[in-house]
Amino acid sequence: MKTLIEDSLQQSMSYPEYRSLVAALAAEGRTTGLEKNQERIDFTKLNAKRMKRWDKTIKVSEQVQKKIATFNHRVIWLVIAESWCGDGAHMLPALNKIASLNDSIDLRVVLRDDNPKLMDAFLTGGARAIPKLIMIDEESRKVLATYGPRPTEATNYVSRFLNMYGKLTPDFKKDLQHWYNKNKGQNIIEDVADILCDLEPNVCQ
Repeated sequence: MKTLIEDSLQQSMSYPEYRSLVAALAAEGRTTGLEKNQERIDFTKLNAKRMKRWDKTIKVSEQVQKKIATFNHRVIWLVIAESWCGDGAHMLPALNKIASLNDSIDLRVVLRDDNPKLMDAFLTGGARAIPKLIMIDEESRKVLATYGPRPTEATNYVSRFLNMYGKLTPDFKKDLQHWYNKNKGQNIIEDVADILCDLEPNVCQ
């Protein structure tokens, strides 16, 4: 696992580099990933706009800011994503906002289809679901925790729908995007703050 993590980090990019990549692809009518169809190109264009908006508007409460600032464990947050992934466009700006509040957190991004071995080591229910956040101890390269592909409330929302109807419909996917827009990244921020508390209990004291 340590070698796999190390190799993946070598291929990773910073969040600003990822944002620039997505913006450039959107402008050129292209997308990341092995499957380069028009739907994914359109989602890449939409996600470039989403991330730009969230980078400007996501807020972190003072209470949560204090928790994040108290975290004193040097970690790397390695996120598996793709430009066309709608959940990633909501998740990454929130994670970047958190990481920007603490110098001990180094946020890096890798592309799923370029890193199949890494993705297969962190499946969700047997699926290559993204985005996937892998929290890594900076010194030992030990995996401390994982998070994703959706925040807890959205995960529950999706699970209830799947239990009732068996698959996600286009209308449901639109409703899910409305949920993200209404929540404004707060569920992601709360979830990750809870993980930081679990990793370092004094964060929540």
